[in-house]
Amino acid sequence: MTTQLLFYANAIPVSSERHRDLSIKAGRDYSFAAKTNSVPLTAVEFQRAAAEYAIVFAGAGDSIMPVAVLGSAADQNLFVKDDGTWDGKYVPAFVRRYPFVFSSTDQGKTFTLCVDEVFNGCNRDGRGERLFDASGERTQYLQTVLSFLQDYQAHFQRTKAFCARLNELGLFEPMQAQFTLPDGERKNLTGFMVVSRAKLKALDDAVLAGMVRSDEMEMIFLHLQSMQNFGNMLQRIGAKPATTGAEAASEASELTADEDAAPPVAH
Repeated sequence: MTTQLLFYANAIPVSSERHRDLSIKAGRDYSFAAKTNSVPLTAVEFQRAAAEYAIVFAGAGDSIMPVAVLGSAADQNLFVKDDGTWDGKYVPAFVRRYPFVFSSTDQGKTFTLCVDEVFNGCNRDGRGERLFDASGERTQYLQTVLSFLQDYQAHFQRTKAFCARLNELGLFEPMQAQFTLPDGERKNLTGFMVVSRAKLKALDDAVLAGMVRSDEMEMIFLHLQSMQNFGNMLQRIGAKPATTGAEAASEASELTADEDAAPPVAH
């Protein structure tokens, strides 16, 4: 079964038989994402996400996706505070939909709604929102969850098409971010790609015009502008501002599932 994981530990298909008496007490505790250093983004999120996060691309072939960089180490999320709250104005949709997620057994032709039963808000004593009523019918809350995930999946597919287009045009180049920790240790954050300004400028005028009309150019500009957020992110750990530079193509990492971008790697 292909699931859209990362911090999901025990995603089980939602059913009235298993979950008739299950309630979800949602809150502002994002501690489940505290060790996730990047999460996938959809293109519709770029405008809000670019104000706070470095948006880069991870993966290879037809599995390239944009991701928001959240930390400078593999198990670090600089946006989750010690009390579990999110230290940022915009929380990526990938995070907000937890503990729910879609899974698929037929290459994405159909999807099954799952819930991570490990989520600390899952309970059977009536706290929060019920998934099913006493007769086993979906509640309005569950219908709202389904609508949110259906919208997310539609945006995800459009984002995959956007990334495939950029890859087809040969616009990606591997990059690395270099920074120095307060103790003097130097770190490299690798395994991601960015859009090459030089390759973009070399495109045919007709292609560029088409990208402007389709809003692809706006997404590219937001991505490039967001790179300055590497410095803002590293200020959270007192590191010196990051610099970026091109690397060999072998540094690009691969996705492990349809939506699971392998996180940028610090070393």
